[in-house]
Amino acid sequence: MDPESLRADIPALADCIYLNTGASSPSPRRVVDAATGYLEHQQFDAPHDEGIYGTAITARESVRETIATHLGADADEVALTDSTVDGINHVATSIDWEPGDVVVRTDLEHPAGELPWARMRDLHGIEVRELSTDRGRLDLDDLTEAVADARLLCLSSLSWTYGTRLPVAEAVGIAHDAGAQVLVDAVQSPGQMPVDVAEWGADFIAGSGHKWLLGPWGAGFLYVDETALETLEPSRIGYFGAETVEAEGADGAATGYEFSPDASRFELGTDAMAPHVGLEAGIETIEAVGLDTVQTRIERLTDRLKAGLGDRLLSPRDYESGLVTFAAEEPEAVVDRLNEAGINIRSVSDPHACRASVHVFNTAEDVDALLDAL
Repeated sequence: MDPESLRADIPALADCIYLNTGASSPSPRRVVDAATGYLEHQQFDAPHDEGIYGTAITARESVRETIATHLGADADEVALTDSTVDGINHVATSIDWEPGDVVVRTDLEHPAGELPWARMRDLHGIEVRELSTDRGRLDLDDLTEAVADARLLCLSSLSWTYGTRLPVAEAVGIAHDAGAQVLVDAVQSPGQMPVDVAEWGADFIAGSGHKWLLGPWGAGFLYVDETALETLEPSRIGYFGAETVEAEGADGAATGYEFSPDASRFELGTDAMAPHVGLEAGIETIEAVGLDTVQTRIERLTDRLKAGLGDRLLSPRDYESGLVTFAAEEPEAVVDRLNEAGINIRSVSDPHACRASVHVFNTAEDVDALLDAL
C-alpha cells in the first residue's frame, strides 16, 4: 500500500488537514470495518456458530500474536490492555512496594507516566524522584546518579512535548546495572518507527494503538519480559488470567487460584475485543505501507515544516520523529484559530507551545497550509 492509498482510505481527511496524530489518529476505513465486522460477527453470527466466547478467544490470540510480532516479542509476553496508562497501572499495582522504595521518572513523562507513581507514593510511601532533562534531552550521568538506589525507572521512548528520541537501550543498561527495573511508555513510537523489545531490553513496555498505529480508542498492550514477570504479583484477578483450583481453607474446601503463567494474567474478563481487532488491522495497514516508507515520508515532511517555522522551532532541527513543537505567544488561541480554518494541531504545557504531528498520510500541501495559516 502506498501513502496516497492510505490517505484515500481515511474519511476524516476529506474534511480537515489533520496534523495531530501524536494525540490520536483518525482511522482508515479498513480499521473501522475490521472492528465493526468483528462486532457484528460476534453478536450476530457467533451465537449459532462457534459461540460468542469462542470467537472472542480466537480474536484475542490473533491480536496478541500480531502485536508481539510487530514488537519483536513472543505472544506470551504480551497482555491486551485498554490503554497505555492501563498497562502502566498493571505494573505499578503488581509490585510489592516497601516504604522508601524509589521510582525515578523523567520530567518528560505524560500524566500516564506520572499519576500511577503518585498514587503508589500515597498508598505505599514510596519516593518518586523526578529527573530533569534539557529540551527533551536526557543526561546519562544524571540518570546514573538518580537510579543508584532506585527500584524502578519509568521513561518514555519518545518525548511527547519535544519529539526527541530518548536513549532507551542505554538507559535500561544503566538502570539494570544499578539493580532497577525499567518501564517504558512507548505510545509515541510504534507505527512511526520500528520497535524491537530485545534491542531496548526493558522489563515492561506499555503502549496503545490509537496514535501512530491508526487504531481506535480502547486497544492498548503491555509487554512483560518473561523474567520480569516473576517479580509481579497482580493485585486484581479475573477468570481470563487465572484458573480456579481447589484449596483447603479454614472452613474446609475453598476456592483457590493459579495465575496464568504468562502476561495474559493481567487480562481479567470479557473486555471489548472490537477495538483490538481494529488495532490489529491498523498494524497490518502500517506494515503494508512499510515502516521504511513511513519514516522517509515523515522525515521529508517534518524537514519541510521545520524549515518554514524558522526560529519558532523548539523541536530538534534534525529528524527524530513526526512531532514538531514550535513557539507561539498564545498557543491555545493559535490552536483554536487553526481549528476554525480546518487545520488540527494541539498545544502542550511544558514548553507552553504548539505541537504538530506529521504522519505518513500527510502531504506537502498539508504542511504548507499550516505554514500559510501561521
